[in-house]
Amino acid sequence: MRNIVHRHLGKMVAGTAIAVAGTAVMVAVTLPGTAGADDSGTRTGRSAAQEAGAAGAGGRAVAPGVVEEAPAEGRKGEGSDPLTDDELERAGKIALSRQLFGSSESVDGERGPQRLGVDLAEPEADGAAGPVAPRRADVTFYDYRDDTLVTRTVDLGTGKVVHTDTQHGVQPPLSRAEKAEAAGLLLADPLGSGLKADYQDATGKALTSPDQLQLSGAVYRAAPGAQPAALDQCGEHRCVRLFPKIKNGPWVDARSLVIDLSARKVARLDR
Repeated sequence: MRNIVHRHLGKMVAGTAIAVAGTAVMVAVTLPGTAGADDSGTRTGRSAAQEAGAAGAGGRAVAPGVVEEAPAEGRKGEGSDPLTDDELERAGKIALSRQLFGSSESVDGERGPQRLGVDLAEPEADGAAGPVAPRRADVTFYDYRDDTLVTRTVDLGTGKVVHTDTQHGVQPPLSRAEKAEAAGLLLADPLGSGLKADYQDATGKALTSPDQLQLSGAVYRAAPGAQPAALDQCGEHRCVRLFPKIKNGPWVDARSLVIDLSARKVARLDR
């Protein structure tokens, strides 16, 4: 098997981790056996085949959408308790205003920013403490329209956004949807042929969808002179190195490939 796979993408990796070589900066890379992979198989938005015909980020059509009203308060926590499911849902919908929704773009080219996460906000230094402290949540989005990280702090008691912060060049860990979109772009690109061949060798079946893989991944940042020119904007752009795993099988070493989600391009790193 090792010799067969070596002719394609590189090699299968059966160990518990993959060492990352080169000068690129990796963020949040952990591969603890099968538990480290995203095994949900969930993908949102358009398929890779639909996206393959788009000519870069500017060539994508944006579908219409609707911003939902924030749900009722539902079950609430107190003080520093973790956010409840009701609070997570409420915070996300409060943070996504009509203005933000209409002016931003998600990883798959749809209207509205890509939601990355919702976390309990740190209490204010001069604010109330303990059970009477306001319950606030930080909701983080990534706007692929202009590569902006947007963090909105929501007061769950009043149902209002109390603070908005925008940053460029900041790349937090990838969401599940972003890893699935990166895999779809790779499969639609000629550079994905090695991954497809490895999958065929290991399973006897064709690889046609990210749903067939367990996906882990890490943000890739460009280092001067360490990558082809096509990846020089990684860091300003949101770029991904994927660690795909065949379900019930080995990891596939795809470290030489980087997917630029902002430009929707795939490139191979110089060795």
